[in-house]
Amino acid sequence: MMKLVLTIVQDTDAENLLEKMTERGFRATKFATTGGFLRRGNSTILIGVEDDQVGRLMDTIKANCESQQIEKLANAYIGEKAFSLCGATVFVLDVEQFHRF
Repeated sequence: MMKLVLTIVQDTDAENLLEKMTERGFRATKFATTGGFLRRGNSTILIGVEDDQVGRLMDTIKANCESQQIEKLANAYIGEKAFSLCGATVFVLDVEQFHRF
């Protein structure tokens, strides 16, 4: 069965990740998105893979998307806070059919 891997990464990691995925034979579609909390730019990457490729793809994503520590965020609602942004959020979905025309 095919999987759709929906990956949300920071813009700073997106191009490098796409390059590494392409080198490893993965095909992907990227589009720009914006996160809700910080309103920072993200990239959402859609990748269709066979079941047995998911592990290799996850290794590639993990190796190329880094968490970032944000030292201070000045915000009227939460004050100044330090926190981390994750490197990637990944959803793996079953795909009943896949067609390429």
